[in-house]
Amino acid sequence: MRTTIVLARHGRTAWHHGNRYTGSTDLPIDEVGVRQAQQLKEWADGYAPDALWASPMLRARQTITPAAEALGLTPTLDARLREVDFGAAEGKMLSELPPAVAKAFELDPVRDHLPDGEDPVEAADRVREVFDEIGQRHQGQKVLVVAHNTLIRLLVCRVLGLRLNDYRRLLPALGPAALVRFRWQDGTVGLEAYNVPPLRLETLG
Repeated sequence: MRTTIVLARHGRTAWHHGNRYTGSTDLPIDEVGVRQAQQLKEWADGYAPDALWASPMLRARQTITPAAEALGLTPTLDARLREVDFGAAEGKMLSELPPAVAKAFELDPVRDHLPDGEDPVEAADRVREVFDEIGQRHQGQKVLVVAHNTLIRLLVCRVLGLRLNDYRRLLPALGPAALVRFRWQDGTVGLEAYNVPPLRLETLG
C-alpha cells in the first residue's frame, strides 16, 4: 500500500535569517517562522494528514504545533529526525570559518564535513531508518513530518541513490517551511515535489 510522506522544513529562526549554521543549537522560531507555522497549519487543514511526526528540537515542535492542535493529532517526536550537528560551525556563517575549512567543505561536504560535527553518512542512515519506519507504520496513509534543512536534503539523496557528497550542489536550497513530498511503497520511494514555498503549499493538496 502506498504511503504519502510530506516533509516540511521548520519555520525560520533568527540564525537561519542570517544563514548561520544552527544544527544542534536548540533555537525557537522567530516572528516570520511563527507565520510560516500558521501557513503550514492552514495547508494541513486541507490536506488532512493521518499522522504527524517531528524532530524533538524546539524549532520543529513549534512549527508543527499549530497543525497538531488544529487536527487534534499528537506528533510522534523522534530523535532520528533532529538536524545534523555542525560542530565547530554552530552559530557561524560559512564565511566566518577558516578559509581552508570552508573550501574543503564546499568541495566535499561529506569527506570534509564541518570540524567536530556529525558525519553526514551517519545522519543519512538514521533519517532513512526512521523514514522507512514511518512508511511501514502508516501504510496507505498520509503523513506530515517536520524536520530540518540538511537532514532532508541528505534523505532526498539517499532515497534517490544520489551521491551524498553532492547534496549541496544538487539540492542548493530548501526554504523555511517548504515541503518535500515522497511516495513510499514497500520500501520503494518516489519524489513527487521538492522545495514548494510556503505561499504555494496548496499546490501539494
